[in-house]
Formats: sequence, structure tokens, C-alpha cells
Amino acid sequence: MMDKAIDIIKEVALKADRVILFHSASGKDSIALLDLISPYFQEVVCAYMYVIKDLSHINRYINYACSKYPNVKYIQIPHFAVYSFRRIGYLGCVKNEKQKLYNMAQLTDIIREKYNIEWAFFGFKQSDSMNRRLMLRTYKLNGINEVQKKCYPLSEYRNKDVLEYISRKGLIKPESYGGKHQSSGTDITDINYLLFLRSKYPVDLQKVISEYPLVERKLFEYDYERAKTK
Repeated sequence: MMDKAIDIIKEVALKADRVILFHSASGKDSIALLDLISPYFQEVVCAYMYVIKDLSHINRYINYACSKYPNVKYIQIPHFAVYSFRRIGYLGCVKNEKQKLYNMAQLTDIIREKYNIEWAFFGFKQSDSMNRRLMLRTYKLNGINEVQKKCYPLSEYRNKDVLEYISRKGLIKPESYGGKHQSSGTDITDINYLLFLRSKYPVDLQKVISEYPLVERKLFEYDYERAKTK
């Protein structure tokens, strides 16, 4: 079912025994990809990029992975978006106009240097967007960027393929917002995510609001509009 992905992983395993995996914790691509790559490397350093640190609904996925895969190590760093949030005081967060900005490539290089690991894995797929399709098709096996030492084993798969793999292997199910909305990570601008937290993880919602106070206004406006239609 995932033969092409495994071929790509094995190709990198000939070059390295330790790799970095940028891992969203609760997302389907990350869940499947960690399961796929863990048998082929001595150590997998999972880099979780947080918007708000230490949320319980995220920690349960991290704890699951650490328990299931003995060769996995988790590190947590701010998401690159957080640096721009801080620069402008987005949604009421503490503003620092001198905050240095980082992009994904820069954060990748910082982690590589700190942990002395060359190869990095990502869950990007051609089906995600036109830009990703064009990018991934230029790489070896449509998934190995040998120049930048970046690997994309899920390149040729679709969402349904990934979900079928998770189901067949009996892996933890990816997070969804009330069973209706597929998780897109800790997107504090997404009202579906905020409603999910309010319903299922109110303590996590309070952590979000404590860092980004204007998030509470989004919920107030949602409730107000709902009340008007009743």
C-alpha cells in the first residue's frame, strides 16, 4: 500500500541513521509518516512546531508516539508563524517589534546544526497544492531532494491513502474538530478549532486566550451571530 513511500525512505536510510521529522503531532500525514520511517532509522527526532506550548490535546499524541516508538525523540520549537505574530502583536499577544523572523528553511537548518543531523523528512504531498506538486515532481523518485537533503515519502499519495494506512495499521486517529472538520493544526484563526477546544478541551482554550486574548472576541462574535439567527 505504501510501497513507493518505503522505497523513498530506504533510499535515505542508505545515507543516514538519524533523521529529523517535522511532525504536527495530531495530523494524519505526520502520524502515518512516523510509523513508516521509524523502522529504518536508529533515531527519529520529531520537531513539533507549536503555536501555544503544552496543550493537552496535542500532548496526548506526543505521548502516544513516544510510547509506541522507542527510537523517537521529541523536540518543541515555536512555529515560524509565532515569530511574525510577536512582531505585530497579533490577536493581542505580547508585541515585540524587534522580534527576529524565521522561515521554515531557517528553522530546519537550526535544528540540523543543533542535533547534528543532515536529513529532514516532511509530510508534503503533491495533492496538497499546485505549488507542492510542481516542487515535488522535480525531485528524485518525486520525493528526495538530494541537494537540500530533504525527503517527502508521501509525495504521491492522497489524503484517503494516508487515512487508509492509519486505519489498517491501527494507529491513533488524527484529530478532527467535532468529527466534522479535519484538523489543520493549532489554527487559532479557525473558529472550528476554537469551538472544538471550548467543547472538548476548555483548559487548552484558556491557554490560547491567555496568549492571544483577542481570540475570545472571535468566539463572542460567533455566539452573537448565532443568537441573531435563532
